[in-house]
Amino acid sequence: MNAPVKAGHQVRALDWNDPAELRRIEDFVAGAGGSLFHRPAWLQAVAAGTGQRAAGLVCEQLGVVTGWFPLTEVRSALFGKALVSSGFGVGGGILAESPEAGRALAEAGERHALAGGFSGIELRGGPIPEHWHAWSDKHCGFVRPLAASDEAELNAIPRKARAEVRKGLAFDHRVTIGRARADLAAHYACYSESVRNLGTPVFPRSLFAAMLDAFPDSSDILTVWDGERPLTSVLSFYHDGAVMPFWGGGVFAARPARANERMYYELMLHARRQGMTRFDFGRSKTGSGPFAFKKNWGFAPEPLTYGAWTAPGAKGRNIDPTDAGYSRKIELWKKLPLPIANTLGPWIARGLA
Repeated sequence: MNAPVKAGHQVRALDWNDPAELRRIEDFVAGAGGSLFHRPAWLQAVAAGTGQRAAGLVCEQLGVVTGWFPLTEVRSALFGKALVSSGFGVGGGILAESPEAGRALAEAGERHALAGGFSGIELRGGPIPEHWHAWSDKHCGFVRPLAASDEAELNAIPRKARAEVRKGLAFDHRVTIGRARADLAAHYACYSESVRNLGTPVFPRSLFAAMLDAFPDSSDILTVWDGERPLTSVLSFYHDGAVMPFWGGGVFAARPARANERMYYELMLHARRQGMTRFDFGRSKTGSGPFAFKKNWGFAPEPLTYGAWTAPGAKGRNIDPTDAGYSRKIELWKKLPLPIANTLGPWIARGLA
């Protein structure tokens, strides 16, 4: 696709088979202060781990990149077809040096959706085109600076939450940090049980493996153990000075052991030693349990603005787990034996990008 637009901008599809092209976009994302979810490497890992195709539109002016629109082409028998920016991320959207470049990318995105039969486009951040639907009341992000020392980090946590961390430290459970097969296995055991208990299908194990492969120098897994049994584990990314605990969860035994509290505190210390200056606690549904948990840790919620465009005559997909239509399904999923949930879950979750 090569579409001329106003002000000399041209928009075309990224050639994913050209390493030089990928480096060019990676450099643009870094220079423009883009998120982890804008990086081509993120979309490639999503494709490798879930089978959902990576796409992306490049805006240029006189041969210079002026904008980038990362897209995951989500196809699901249950949830339909949609373009997501970015798939399985909490950020993304249009990254442009000017409003003109942004408009050119949005218009090209609409044409791409129509040509491919997608019901619409979902933006998780970035500027929202004027005629698209936008909202800022569903999710909040939580970020704060890391403290200068271990003691200062503990004292930065509000009193009640700090007491829970101290209880977790008193158990003196073993903590490991790594990227080996054993780390991945421990993480999947904790994460899959955690999301089953919440009534949510688990993502494919291959997605987590693909992410570790895609970010060899900026991702790892931290696990808290009770002997040889993993209690809680989190797969984190390191981007632009921030640690991002992205996929984490624990088994039931983690609660009385305060293992989740121990895990996040240990990650804060580890991240500072890796040169990080901020702790990005990710997004949470406004008013949810995780929302309250992060506030109790002293993080101030910042509303996240998302947007969507729906193709004429199409119906946008609904993957909101808090929607009333999903409540019965969630309760049923919670009761599934873990082996069954882990067998069926990845097939369903591939469509929840």
